[in-house]
Amino acid sequence: MAVFGFSPEDYDETFEVWPDNWKSFLVMDSMWTQWRIGTCGATGLDYGVLPDVMKLVGVPAKDRPRIFQDIRVMESEAIAVMAKARDNSP
Repeated sequence: MAVFGFSPEDYDETFEVWPDNWKSFLVMDSMWTQWRIGTCGATGLDYGVLPDVMKLVGVPAKDRPRIFQDIRVMESEAIAVMAKARDNSP
């Protein structure tokens, strides 16, 4: 977790996922090992495996464009959080 700027305290909070976002959450959760890393940390997810992950999670083909947009939003926010944590580290 520390490599990505997270600590155990970052996971103390319980949160709810709305039903409309559940499949997007499952895909993002399944992609947690698929980050591309550069010299300054994570640069984005490996989209090459995304279609297979969506199939494995059970996302119907008609929903994949929407799920992809949701993933991009979560990816962008995760990169911002990791960058902030990296910039604030000693």
